[in-house]
Amino acid sequence: MAWEDRTPFEAIERLYGLTQDQVIRLMRQKLKKSSFKLWRSRVSGRKTKHLKLRSPQVARGYCPTQYKQR
Repeated sequence: MAWEDRTPFEAIERLYGLTQDQVIRLMRQKLKKSSFKLWRSRVSGRKTKHLKLRSPQVARGYCPTQYKQR
């Protein structure tokens, strides 16, 4: 969930009880250094990762084409 750009940290906290700081620490532990840097630069300041910054028009946690049935 943390890797997905559209999933807010609040949703991760609601489901798993991990705060944003804990998610960042977990990602730092589990990812390769280069992968963590890429993720961190992508997520930093991203409006979709924080419900308070997110536009009210975004009512979903993923792209509509992400889970297409084949």
